Order: sequence, then C-alpha cells, then structure tokens
Amino acid sequence: MNEEDYMRAAIAQAREAGACEEVPVGAVVVLDGEIVGRGFNQPISRHDPTAHAEIMALRDAAARIGNYRLPGCELYVTLEPCAMCAGAIMHARVSRVVFGARDPKTGVAGSVIDLFGEERLNHHATVTGGVLGEECGNLLSNFFASRRRGTLTA
Repeated sequence: MNEEDYMRAAIAQAREAGACEEVPVGAVVVLDGEIVGRGFNQPISRHDPTAHAEIMALRDAAARIGNYRLPGCELYVTLEPCAMCAGAIMHARVSRVVFGARDPKTGVAGSVIDLFGEERLNHHATVTGGVLGEECGNLLSNFFASRRRGTLTA
C-alpha cells in the first residue's frame, strides 16, 4: 500500500463519522505497512471532547500493540491535526504524520502554527500534508454545506 491507499482508509473512517452526523474526519495508524489502529470523530456521540479521529486511532493502535508509545508508526488523518491531537501524537512518539486537508482555523502542522516543528519540544514527527487533500477537503465542505441547508445525510 502507498500513502494514497492509507489516506483512502482514513477517508473511509471519515465517512463513518459523517454517517453518524459527526464532523467527517478519519484516521489510521500504520506500522510496518499494516493498519494497526483506526478512528473517526466521535465527540458528539461519546460526549467526549477528546474523541477526535486521531485520538481514537491512537487509542486503538495502543490497545492492539499493548503500549501507549507508538514509535515507528505513521498516522494518516484526513484533516490537519489540532493542538490537542498534536500533543497526543507527540506523547505517543508517532514517527510520521500524513494529513489530507489543511485546517486554516485550528491546524497546528503549519496552517496556524507548527507544533511539530517546534524545536523546544522533545519529540518531532515528520509531517506531510496535502495527500488527497482535495478529496478530504470536499468531504468537510459537503458536510457543512448539507448542515447549513438542513439536508445532512451520510
């Protein structure tokens, strides 16, 4: 599998979020070419402000691997991570982050600030943005347009 294949797996997770009327963001964690964690946005249904796609995927991967540290893992997510998710990614020691759409309001992988590039922090992940970015961005745009029209459907 390649970057686009992993991002398509994250997009499938995002579609699950949308089907649950959650903001359609999805993520997968990859280790040695295998998806070891999956997650999608669930803060509304779980009544949990931390239930972002990245956090859910990290939790899934950590449970499967049996360790909260995930060195050597890559995280693929459809939207640029927020500060909370970036912190969790760093604490998990994820090696690489690949995201689809940029988030000009809360993105911390270069859009608003770049936490991953902050030299004073003790862990740094390599970041690649824009993988299937248009498709990831369209999922979000269509979701919010449907919500504004009152025609939200999966």
